[in-house]
Amino acid sequence: MFNFNYLLVSLIAAITATLAATLANSLSWPVWAMFIGWVAFYTGKHTLPGIFTTYGCLALGIIIANFAGLAIASLAQQIGFWSITPVVFVVALVIVSLRGIPLFNNIPSYFLGMIAFIAAHMPVGISSTMPMLIVTAVGIIAAFCTAMIQGKLIRSASDAN
Repeated sequence: MFNFNYLLVSLIAAITATLAATLANSLSWPVWAMFIGWVAFYTGKHTLPGIFTTYGCLALGIIIANFAGLAIASLAQQIGFWSITPVVFVVALVIVSLRGIPLFNNIPSYFLGMIAFIAAHMPVGISSTMPMLIVTAVGIIAAFCTAMIQGKLIRSASDAN
């Protein structure tokens, strides 16, 4: 089990994660948000079109959370504590309904995007959304590159046998 190829696959993931985390940190982006993108990669298909779908759902989740924050703030003036109730209902209804559309059916990625935006405690608006969109893209790209390199290594090792 713990042969050279096994260790090499682990090393590839460690190096890629280190590079992506260092990039995020050097740009003052939250490293944990980069890893949200990394995790989102594993919720979808590990193909180039698959990562575009996954990232699209993740990005829409970030954007939806932004609009949800605006809606909650607006409703809070009228209904206070209860403002979260209709907003969460509508958001959940929309996201779960998107499961029927193949290009938009990665529900976990929507929720990862929403979690990332909410956890960042950023103010709503484009200026806070753009960095989150970029740093999560770095995570998805890093995970995709890792999977591609690891897959190539595994295929070449099995071809050699």
